[in-house]
Amino acid sequence: MSQSLSHLLFHVVFSTKNRLNLIQPEFENELHSYICGIVRGQKGEALEIGGTSNHIHVMARFHPSVSISDMMRYVKGGSSKWIHEKGIPMFQWQKGYGVFSVSESLAEQVGGYIQNQKSHHEKYSYEKEFLLLLEKHKVKYDDKYVWD
Repeated sequence: MSQSLSHLLFHVVFSTKNRLNLIQPEFENELHSYICGIVRGQKGEALEIGGTSNHIHVMARFHPSVSISDMMRYVKGGSSKWIHEKGIPMFQWQKGYGVFSVSESLAEQVGGYIQNQKSHHEKYSYEKEFLLLLEKHKVKYDDKYVWD
C-alpha cells in the first residue's frame, strides 16, 4: 500500500486543576471554538465539544502524524494561555486527561452525550462521571493518581 490510512475517533475528557469552576459562561463558547481551532491547526477535526464550568469533553479525529499526547499538550497549553489573557491568570488544567476510542457507529450517541453535559451534571458530579467512563471503557487506574 502506498499510503497509510486511518479513521480514528477519540473522546477526550479533561478538567480544570482541582476541578475548580473557572470556565465562565461569558467565554465558554469562545473557548470551545478556540480549542477546535487548535485541533484544526494540527490537521485534526473536532466534531463535538462541550462541558461545564470545570471540565471539557471533545470528540475529535487527530491526524495520524500527531500523537494524542502532543495534541493534548497543544490544546491544554494554547487554551490555558488564551484563558490567562481573558483575565484569569491562576487558571490551570489538570495534568492528565482521559481519552477513549469511539466506534463510528456510536459517534452520534457520544456527540449527543457531549452536547448534553450541562443537564447530565445536574445529576452527576464530574468525578462520578469520569470514574464511570473509566469503568465503561475498562481503563485500569490507581485511585492515588486520578485527581490533581
